[in-house]
This record gives sequence, structure tokens and C-alpha cells, in this order.
Amino acid sequence: MASLMTNNSAIAALSTMRSIASDMEMTQGRISSGFKVEKASDNAAYWSIATTMRSDNKALGAVQDAIGLGAAKTDTAYTGMKSAIDVVTDIKAKLIAAREPGVDKDKINKELTELKNQLGSIAKSSSFNGENWLYDNSDAAGTTQEMIGSFVRGGDGNVSIKTITFDTSKSMLINDKAAAGGLLTSGTTATFASGTTTTTGTYYLIKSTAGTGTGTEITLTSATTDLAIDGMVSSIDKMLQTMTDAGATIGATTSRLKLQDSFIKNLSDTIDTGVGRLVDADMNEESTKLKALQTQQQLGIQSLSIANSSSESLLSLFK
Repeated sequence: MASLMTNNSAIAALSTMRSIASDMEMTQGRISSGFKVEKASDNAAYWSIATTMRSDNKALGAVQDAIGLGAAKTDTAYTGMKSAIDVVTDIKAKLIAAREPGVDKDKINKELTELKNQLGSIAKSSSFNGENWLYDNSDAAGTTQEMIGSFVRGGDGNVSIKTITFDTSKSMLINDKAAAGGLLTSGTTATFASGTTTTTGTYYLIKSTAGTGTGTEITLTSATTDLAIDGMVSSIDKMLQTMTDAGATIGATTSRLKLQDSFIKNLSDTIDTGVGRLVDADMNEESTKLKALQTQQQLGIQSLSIANSSSESLLSLFK
């Protein structure tokens, strides 16, 4: 039926054009923003996942910064410990030299004094951000230091922060208030040869400002006996072993922090990629779709023009 009041062809053409216009608006929005899911209304489930994972990724960025801070602390402590080991090794060599008959022990002791002063300087200088794992001036015998290691979201959705710990009582070299809290200020007992038998002696290397350690200070005078020097060398050797163990532990902690830092970087990149797969627009697909929609729009305009011309043809019936 031909009607002047209702043009079904035009209505159909307009409906098609409205659909095309809506699709074009969506496609152009994706192209301009780069996202296929930009708002919750685009896809509520994917938007929720992406928002949560972006938040977690930002938290991982903060963890990376914290790991960098922790690594700086361990690097500082290791540098100080390595330097202290070198100095104590020199002290050991000086003591062995003092065992030689006819050596001026008083002059060697002056060298020992300067080396001890250097140890104090190293320990006090090995501080980063106010934390020192080699020197203390408190009643504590070291503390457990915590460094942020990771940010974890459990399967139940709850989050937690995991830490990497280090016990500074294992690395503290000098404690000026509580001598027992420092490896070099507390007494070290060693067993050494005494003729055909063995004997034990307890010596400390550095005198703390608030008191002395257990045993005898490692110092030389012209009256120091060979047996006493043997005891000092044995005690120094045990101190070196303890310091080496502490240095190895610090190094292992540094290694773990670096591994964790590398893992978090890779994890962050993987999360970015995963979120992108959920919400990023495929620009090749969207640009192709836009070209097709532009063509459909042109055809729709042409179809609407044809539909409108059909009404004009009715006028010829009344001529």
C-alpha cells in the first residue's frame, strides 16, 4: 500500500542509520581512547578486574621502591663489613709479625691502635637512612630489621605485605654501650697450642666507651708473651670467621632482594599485558570496522534518499 502519511521504507532506513551512528560512536570512542572497555558500562566484569589489577600494579611499584631502599641498606652494610674484614686481616698479620723475636712490639701496637680507630670509623660510617647494621650505642644486642619484599593478593581477595628480615645481632661489630652486643667489643674465646698441650683464652679487639668486653683487650707491650700473642691471633681468627659468616648472610640477603626486584618488574609487566588484553582496543580491527561503518552510513543515506523519493512519485498520479 502506498501512503503519504507513513513511509515504511524511510522508517526502516532511519532505523538502520541510527544503529550505524551508534556503532560509529562506539568505534570512534575506542579509537580515540585506545580502550574497548573504558567505563564500567562497557563491560562491568572486565572493568572491575582491570581496576583492581591496576591498583595492585601501583602497589607493586611502591614495593619496588621499598626493595631499592632495602638493597641500599644491605649494600652499605656489606661494604662496611668487607672493609672491616680487610682491616681485621691486617691486624692479624701485625700480631703474627709481633711473634717474631726481637720485634718492637710497642711500635706494632701503635699500628694496631690506628687500625682499631679505622674499624671504629668504618662501623660508624656504615649507615644508610639512619640505620646502621655494624654499629650501635644502645643496650640492645641488635634488632631484626624488616624490609618490604612483596605485595600479595590471596585467592580470597585479602591482601598482605610480605617482608624480608635480617638480624643485626649477627653483623653488629661495635656496641659502645653494651660491649656484649658487638662482635669486636665482646670477648671471643679461642683454643690455642701451649707447648705440648692446649689452652683457652678470651680476648676482645675494641674497648667500648661504656665498658670493656669479656676477657683481655688485644693490645701489645714489650712485656707481651708469645703465648698471649698466640691467644690473640686465635681469637682474631675466630672473629674473622664470624665476620665472614655475617658478610655472607648480608650478601645472600642482597641477592634475594635483587631477585625479588627482578621478579616484581616482570610480574608488573605481565599484569599490564593481561589488563591490556581485557580492556585495550584492537586498533587494526577498530579502524577496519570504522571504514565499513562509514560505507554503510553512505549506503544508508542513499537508501533514505530513495525511500523519500517514492512519496514524490505519488504526485504524478494526480496530474
